[in-house]
Amino acid sequence: MARRILPKLVIFGDPTKGDVGAALEEFRGFAKGKVEIIASCGIDKCTLDILEDADFAIVFGGDGTIISAARQLSECNVPVIGVNLGKLGFLAEFSVEELKEHFDSIINGEAGIEKRMMLRCVVSREGQEQVHSVAINDVFITSGPPFGMVELKISVDGQPLAGCVSDGLIISTPTGSTAYNLSAGGPIIAGKVEGMVITPICPHSLSFRPIVINANSKVEVVGVRVNEGTTVSIDGQISCKLATVAVVKVEKHDGDFLVVHNPLRTAWDTLATKLGWAEKLKYNSGRQCRSSGR
Repeated sequence: MARRILPKLVIFGDPTKGDVGAALEEFRGFAKGKVEIIASCGIDKCTLDILEDADFAIVFGGDGTIISAARQLSECNVPVIGVNLGKLGFLAEFSVEELKEHFDSIINGEAGIEKRMMLRCVVSREGQEQVHSVAINDVFITSGPPFGMVELKISVDGQPLAGCVSDGLIISTPTGSTAYNLSAGGPIIAGKVEGMVITPICPHSLSFRPIVINANSKVEVVGVRVNEGTTVSIDGQISCKLATVAVVKVEKHDGDFLVVHNPLRTAWDTLATKLGWAEKLKYNSGRQCRSSGR
């Protein structure tokens, strides 16, 4: 009798954080005989040859853990199963119990997989590359100490777009549109849409509004006037100082961030339950009487 070939799985998660260690141990027992676990990456990076051999990656933790793992998986197009053990869990769609309930359908290829675009960011100065990374959520520039406003020059596909005097700038994917971009007043964009959002942070102008551009556009941002602590950050996890005349180049990454969808939820359910989007007004149940003054 031929031996049954099991799907190959890579696990990401930091066992020292919260309930992650217990969840990892419980999952290994549950998955025995169902899949072949070829690596458990913890907080360390898995090598590319291991990741390329995986059929799925399962991430235990919060959205930050998923974003970190997704950058490692960006060259491999391996579908990510997110198990929420963090606070918000916007990208981590499954609870531990929901994962168990739908695990067989997931590994048999019956679950929906959503493609999300990613960004490629290169920061350079005088021809010297300082940072080169993939972004799942966003690339943002913050003014930093001593916290004066900065002046940035933005161009899209080689054409000047705007000068931006502000506390910074966010260039976001649709996935990241519900993160820093949303807090800064940018639009919510459905995850399947391919596009980029450029959102100023507290601009010194009433008319500088967020703009959505084509996913295939190439964005360049130059620091015209910056502070000593002005910083470029990628997903809030990789950072470098932005000096005057340094150039930040952002464009669509060739790979996709593949997310295994939880069939119990829609994208709009997640917005409503996690962020309280479009909640109904809360009316008083009883009538209020005005005082007659008598």
